[in-house]
Amino acid sequence: MGDPRGFLKHGRELPVRRPVALRLLDWHEVYEPFDQTLLQTQAGRCMDCGIPFCHEGCPLGNIIPEWNDLVHKNRWREAIDRLHATNNFPEFTGRLCPAPCEAACVLGINEDPVTIKQVEVEIIDHAFEQGWVEPVHPTRTTGKYVAVVGSGPAGLAAAQQLTRAGHAVTVFERADRIGGLLRYGIPEFKMEKRHIDRRLAQMESEGTIFRTSINVGVDFPVSQLTSDFDAVVLAGGATKWRDLPIPGRELEGIYQAMEYLPFSNRVQFGDIDEPPISAKGKKVVIIGGGDTGADCLGTALRQGAEVVHQFEIMPRPPEERPSANPWPTYPMVYRVSSAHEEGGERVYSVNTEEFVGKDGKLTGVRAHEVEMVDGRFQKVEGSDFELEADLVFLAMGFVGPETEDLLDKLGVEYTDRGNVSRDSNWGSSVPGVFVAGDMGRGQSLIVWAIAEGRACASAVDSYLEGSTALPAPVKTTTMPIR
Repeated sequence: MGDPRGFLKHGRELPVRRPVALRLLDWHEVYEPFDQTLLQTQAGRCMDCGIPFCHEGCPLGNIIPEWNDLVHKNRWREAIDRLHATNNFPEFTGRLCPAPCEAACVLGINEDPVTIKQVEVEIIDHAFEQGWVEPVHPTRTTGKYVAVVGSGPAGLAAAQQLTRAGHAVTVFERADRIGGLLRYGIPEFKMEKRHIDRRLAQMESEGTIFRTSINVGVDFPVSQLTSDFDAVVLAGGATKWRDLPIPGRELEGIYQAMEYLPFSNRVQFGDIDEPPISAKGKKVVIIGGGDTGADCLGTALRQGAEVVHQFEIMPRPPEERPSANPWPTYPMVYRVSSAHEEGGERVYSVNTEEFVGKDGKLTGVRAHEVEMVDGRFQKVEGSDFELEADLVFLAMGFVGPETEDLLDKLGVEYTDRGNVSRDSNWGSSVPGVFVAGDMGRGQSLIVWAIAEGRACASAVDSYLEGSTALPAPVKTTTMPIR
């Protein structure tokens, strides 16, 4: 325990966000640098609990009290070793994870929890700056070939673990760059893509092969996939988006979030000068109040939207935990993301019933308020309203994996929810074909994707070699939906 009285002497502190007026002028990450001495003080708030509930909160089982203690004692090299022991990509989770570990922090019962997520990201950034993140080569090669389909966090975690176990791993990605939704779904202001690129350089040095612009099942036959490789890991995510089939859906100006967001990243990559879908000078409505909706909000504001409204069908969450949502469960409370801080209006308990337009182009939305009655949404009579809109972005989540090109041709079975069915050893109904991440789990968190990728890699290694030394942080039979 770094400082036995640290949690009594010091309150919770986080890095300051750059001024809104400044950060709306660029696409850089929103936070100012965090002073190292201050960070060590924050790490010293960790109580090194006898039963560290932060472990339960983290699907990866991160050894949080240990690396908090090491940071507090200025032992950074040891801290990154502890962090990498359970997490392949802390630079991703430290920026994008909603931190269920902090929700489960024992200090959080009656005080503000330890700044676990910030300590995590500072450890890995410091390690990269010091040159401590080096390729980890296998001690032997197995002569076995593994294909990983999909290069999001689940696929990358599985690929790195299997490469380090000595297998020859090829990652297939249908986009032109590796990273999945990390690359094209997450705006630069939440995570600059240099963080992906430096990790990919490490993986390539370790021996992982990346093949982009290949849609397996279309550009690469399924028969060749199963014949050329001894095992296959399906990690393509849950990319089938939820639509809103109401009157007027066919009007020009209505787009899915994932039709919109990738273009802003491509501008930052230098692929294009201007996005074909831009909110500049337009009235925007975002339907969906989650993280993807916030990503659309921050993007639209940076493009110069005139006004933005974000609709959410659920009521506004409470400021503090309700009694039905006790510690250490993840608190369903009102939050203000960096994008919400920058502008726009959040509208709760509202349902969109019609898109209106003129000459085939969107001009507005018709909606009404709703209330929950006996577990179902009901219209609040007399609450109808119409809002002008030049653009609507649908950010209502995803309903499962796309099945046509690969999964149906492989002949895998599906669950009642449309995900790829898998057994307790991560195997699909097709021998030698395994499933990790959202493709089998459904839409979930980045930390779950990495955890599943690591656990699936352990199962694949055992399948190929008869046993494995790779860690398996989670089992398919014990995974609560978070």
